[in-house]
Amino acid sequence: MKAIVLYLHVHQPYRVKHYTIFDAGYDHQYFDAEYHDRTSNQRIIHKVAEKSYIPTNKHLLDLLERHPEFRLSLSITGTLLEQLREWAPEVLASFQALTATGRVEIVAETYHHSLAFFYSRQEFEAQVDMHRRLVEELFGQTPKAFRNTELAYNNELAMWAESKGYKAILAEGWDKYLGWRSPNFMYRPVTAPNIKLLLKNYKLSDDIAFRFGDQNWSEWPLTADKFTHWLNNSGEATNFGLFMDYETFGEHQWGETGIFSFLNHLPDQWLKTAGNTFMTVSEAADRIQAVDSLDIHDTVTWADTERDLSAWLGNGMQQEAIKAIYSVEQKVLSSGDLALIADWRRLQTSDHFYYMCTKWFKDGDIHAYFSPYETPYVAYIAFMNAWHDIQYRLSERGIEV
Repeated sequence: MKAIVLYLHVHQPYRVKHYTIFDAGYDHQYFDAEYHDRTSNQRIIHKVAEKSYIPTNKHLLDLLERHPEFRLSLSITGTLLEQLREWAPEVLASFQALTATGRVEIVAETYHHSLAFFYSRQEFEAQVDMHRRLVEELFGQTPKAFRNTELAYNNELAMWAESKGYKAILAEGWDKYLGWRSPNFMYRPVTAPNIKLLLKNYKLSDDIAFRFGDQNWSEWPLTADKFTHWLNNSGEATNFGLFMDYETFGEHQWGETGIFSFLNHLPDQWLKTAGNTFMTVSEAADRIQAVDSLDIHDTVTWADTERDLSAWLGNGMQQEAIKAIYSVEQKVLSSGDLALIADWRRLQTSDHFYYMCTKWFKDGDIHAYFSPYETPYVAYIAFMNAWHDIQYRLSERGIEV
């Protein structure tokens, strides 16, 4: 038996508008912007929904109806769910229609797509609990598997996830830690023997997520028949972790590339071979035996060529900004000001620090593609001005800063 474990991550941040130092102490709305502005969150939600969420959900629902064996897992951040509920309830309903089939699993994560695990365990656990409650409210599921923000993973996180009763945790199948092993098998963390470790096959995943529409790629065009042929001829593999952003379909890879046709034909081609199937993350953890344990003591992520935290913490601006936001944690939480706490948490979203990245070459191009700011420095200035206003609001409440 060979299983495709398709996992799609759905996220949109609250982007900080072009917030100036003259706004601090006067305008406490960091995320609202004119609809035509590049940082307008409402505009971006509608654009991505039209190009990606709505058509992808229609295709996935059709696949679920046509193929009883087809299933997949999703993680949807709280920041996106808030925006869908406010600005695009019909899109939220289309995600709910997917989970209503009983064959789409929601995976746990931090509500605000933050790096809190590395800065505040208390805040990290609070956000995971917030996300669980929202998933239960909107989808009627209690998550059984966990993924950390940006697939950031290490031995310590595995121990935490095991202690919380999760049956599976996701990570990048990075060569540095796999060595001679293949990502196409189930593993266990060396520090947490009671939880399964499911890995992303980054080569196969990136063939779809990054290379699919590249006409200079030696394998272009990628068809479902060609792709499943690769999987069927992969030896004794038991599972293929195809992990990617939901926006791969229609936004990162436009419909004109044929990405929706590929998605529609993938189950048809894969299920032609006896023994081939699809599984959710939890189903794979229940049904597939681990073949070995993995020791990942450093943090591995799914971003950039280094596969570490440097995409968010690689320069002085990023490091200063993230330390600043966590430096006021106890003061913000003790304020009792729910609006202030909500804004502080929205500023923890990892995207803010990603936009400040100053890497060059291909990684730099990818960061620039996702950023709504002219430069990383503009992103940093807007963020730090918002942080200064957080301090002002604390001082207004008589809290020393």
